[in-house]
Amino acid sequence: MNKKSKLYMGIALPAFVFFFVFHTYPALQGIFYSFTDWKGYGDWNFIGLKNYLNLLKDDRAGDSYLFTFKFAILSTIIVNIISLLIAIGLSAKIKFHMTLRAIYFMPFILSILIIGFIFNFIFAHVLPQLGDFLGWVWLSKNILGDPNLAWLGIVFVAVWQAVAFSTILYLAGLVTISQDLYEAASIDGAGAWTKFWKITFPMIAPFFTINMVLSMKGFLQVFDQIIALTGGGPGRSTESISLLIYRGGFEGGDFAYQSANAVIYFIVIVIVSVFQLRILNKREMIN
Repeated sequence: MNKKSKLYMGIALPAFVFFFVFHTYPALQGIFYSFTDWKGYGDWNFIGLKNYLNLLKDDRAGDSYLFTFKFAILSTIIVNIISLLIAIGLSAKIKFHMTLRAIYFMPFILSILIIGFIFNFIFAHVLPQLGDFLGWVWLSKNILGDPNLAWLGIVFVAVWQAVAFSTILYLAGLVTISQDLYEAASIDGAGAWTKFWKITFPMIAPFFTINMVLSMKGFLQVFDQIIALTGGGPGRSTESISLLIYRGGFEGGDFAYQSANAVIYFIVIVIVSVFQLRILNKREMIN
């Protein structure tokens, strides 16, 4: 083994060991315990597929999946629309555009929990007081306390923070488009919408695919925003799958049962991501 190979091994091996110890091994443990009745402590018995079969009849898990997908789909759509519009605006040679890029990226580097607690205070105190002052009844109510509206508050906060990263990716795609294409389109009489639909969007299609997959995957795993804003309430109206797994496994003594839930959830996320990639990659080839 030459010096270069030893150097590569010296760098890669510790990373592999840490990844296996803190990621792969716990994941394999979780899969194993999903076939048992372990409560997270004490003895356990092997029960086969019982946990998985019980999940199919669990209304609480069904409601959590429904809420999570509703939240993830809406948030993914909003994030990509807003971030694409912002990226197009920032890619133009406007004054202070570099400063604006840095400002738009700031929410992404802030702690999700801290942001959640700040917006919790805003929704619970600042906005209702402002609504009372202005005489706006719809604003004087804390939406986080309404089972029908609380999820929209979570969507707002999650989108506000996620837009930053998606915008950066779209900006990276926009700088790869030659200005000659737009000049040629202008000579042919193409309008702004035609330029976007025929030039901009097809050229940034790979970046659109990446953003859609990463956004959907991230929102399907929503946890921190819910903990900080609603704690899963009111009632269980904003309880996501990640929160259900955490509470049931670590607080409710259903470690094995929620391990089975986590395995199913992992499979669901993989299927959704692969489906997105297949559909969006086909669209790239059409363009």
